[in-house]
Amino acid sequence: MTKYPTILFLTILLAVTNTYAQNQVEEIVARDGIHYITTSIDYPITGTYLFDGETEPIVQLNPNGTGVFQLPDLSKTPMVWGIECFKNGTPIYQKGFNYAVYTLWYKSNEQFTETDVKNNWINAHFSIHFEKKKMFILGERSKDYME
Repeated sequence: MTKYPTILFLTILLAVTNTYAQNQVEEIVARDGIHYITTSIDYPITGTYLFDGETEPIVQLNPNGTGVFQLPDLSKTPMVWGIECFKNGTPIYQKGFNYAVYTLWYKSNEQFTETDVKNNWINAHFSIHFEKKKMFILGERSKDYME
């Protein structure tokens, strides 16, 4: 008889842990204050974003919150990133008729000074266009997605 409550407890614990692991939240300090970011929203945002369908420059978003931001001069900068969310992990966005707009926060992984590491978070426009099945970073780098 004591086996069943233990199994039920473990099942619930596993479900809660799995849900939390999918919506990890990080607190960041940007020049304008404290923000929260996550790498998980309801769309497949990770991957390579191309500039006007070209091969380079790219933005690469990896599932673990790392990536690469390539500048127009083709220099690649390693970065960390996340989509702005509430403290509980719910993404913050504005929904339009056929699109949603989020805020992508990113910063260089390279440390120049301790102050630079704490304050160099940059926010960028990130949008999802549902009819076109495309995602855009800064309105110029895009990738296709499937639901």
